[in-house]
Amino acid sequence: MRHFVRNTLAAVLILAAVPLPALADAPLAASPAETQQAKFQSDRQNILAMAGNYKVTFDFRETTPWQTGYTPIPSKVTSGHESVRVIEDTGRKIILQHLLVVEQDGKTQVVKHWRQDWTYEPESVLTYAGRGRWTFELVPENLSKGRWSQTVWQTDDSPRYGGWGEWTVEGGVPRWRSNWTWRPLARRDAVRHPPYDRYRAINRHSPTPTGWIHWQDNLKMGLRDGKLAPFVQESVLNTYERAADYNIAAADTYWSKTSAYWAEVRKAWDETIRQHDGVTVAEVADSGSAGAEELMTIADDLAQGRADQVGAVRRARAVITRVTSH
Repeated sequence: MRHFVRNTLAAVLILAAVPLPALADAPLAASPAETQQAKFQSDRQNILAMAGNYKVTFDFRETTPWQTGYTPIPSKVTSGHESVRVIEDTGRKIILQHLLVVEQDGKTQVVKHWRQDWTYEPESVLTYAGRGRWTFELVPENLSKGRWSQTVWQTDDSPRYGGWGEWTVEGGVPRWRSNWTWRPLARRDAVRHPPYDRYRAINRHSPTPTGWIHWQDNLKMGLRDGKLAPFVQESVLNTYERAADYNIAAADTYWSKTSAYWAEVRKAWDETIRQHDGVTVAEVADSGSAGAEELMTIADDLAQGRADQVGAVRRARAVITRVTSH
């Protein structure tokens, strides 16, 4: 894998054109093999515990302005239901797929939501490099040992952001914390066309007695006088509470009809990314990426019987080829 990686951490810092804080993580202390194995299994259980059926609350709060004259937008709290499924588990790699279930006008709609890939002791992570470009960032071998990467993908399985970190227990609470990561604007911000155009963020995941939380510490960044500058601090807390009071069967039915299609879509993205050591995909405010609307529509056609698997995959590959550049 390492021979694919031409973008080192130093290159990422130059491309980002902004000073970054020193890495807070040091190599993990040596421990007996039995201790390492027990820790590995505990980490896996924390990740796998995120699968299930949930009522989700999304709490977005801009807090501290970093520019004179910038006024934080009002806080926003929304909610919904999500089913999270384990779609791959090979031991050192776990993939979780989120499925959003929406009730509207008496009808249930299932929307393929975000996806999170967890990899143990990663050699590299696909990271956002700005302006619709994603590249591989090398994880130093001495920092990778004993840690997990998390790569997050958009609704159409195009990349969103990636980071790496360690599962720890502090004060009796298990927690995974990422390194500092870049990410493109979320739809909630992109549709407003704000003065910033990316986030610099730390992610935290913790299991709770009734589900789990995903906490994002976001520094919203944009160009000012030709240089990247911070505009405002944002705290995002996504709370997943186990629930059974929604149409869970609809999520599983959608996935049973489209999972093979989405597996081929993931394969097509992976081939493109690895062939070119990264990918460029135009960002679209309303949908996240240039191919999202078409790829999601093809999946809906398949689920509704308006398309067959072979034709759907052929159309999807054509879309990915058309919207990517290198």
